[in-house]
Amino acid sequence: MEPSVNPDNTPLQGISSMATRALLAQLADGSRRDRGIDVHFESVGGVDAARRVAQGEAFDVVVLAANAIDKLIASGHALADSRVDLVVSKTVVAVPEGAPAVDVGTEQALRQAVLAASAIGHSTGPSGTAVLDLLQRWGVLEAVRDKLVQAPAGVPVGRLLAEGKATLGFQQTSELVGLAGVRVLGELPAGCEIITRFTAAVCAASTRRDAARALIAYMASPETAQAKREQGLEPA
Repeated sequence: MEPSVNPDNTPLQGISSMATRALLAQLADGSRRDRGIDVHFESVGGVDAARRVAQGEAFDVVVLAANAIDKLIASGHALADSRVDLVVSKTVVAVPEGAPAVDVGTEQALRQAVLAASAIGHSTGPSGTAVLDLLQRWGVLEAVRDKLVQAPAGVPVGRLLAEGKATLGFQQTSELVGLAGVRVLGELPAGCEIITRFTAAVCAASTRRDAARALIAYMASPETAQAKREQGLEPA
């Protein structure tokens, strides 16, 4: 174990969106074990996380989609020189477990699946926004608007599928790993992929910036690559 950069052993406080919740819990264990840096991450809806950091809550580290981090940096609530990309997340298509297979192998097939679905689940986060943009590009957004079901902040789209509230769902892979009641059909096909880059930064409100930087360096290090892949994410 390397010498601790947080000698009083008070846990750092981090906040993230739900897509990286399981990964950050795993990395927090590794950081504590291998670096002597203790951290507690709170994972909530991404919009709520960004709002709370922008309101100056006492967080040391924030992990969100890259564009959300960039907005926090621009507004002075995160430190620009601490910004590090951590993982890349792909959005997949899923149905309830036991439902018939649906062809989503091409853009045209996916478009037809969307039109045929009786209820389409999407998130409040960046992947959900990208899904709406895709429907708009296809020219079907208004046609399916009444069938759209947005998961509440912090609730995975997979839960909508498992509870029968959606028959087709779009969600980042990491939020479906190990979730019961869901069948993943595959990644979005060529031409309509939805890829989100998650980034970490030190919060301007942090009073333990050295420890926060050391934590981010660990989370971005090659030794965490396997943990990222286990959670359905790719190292950035």
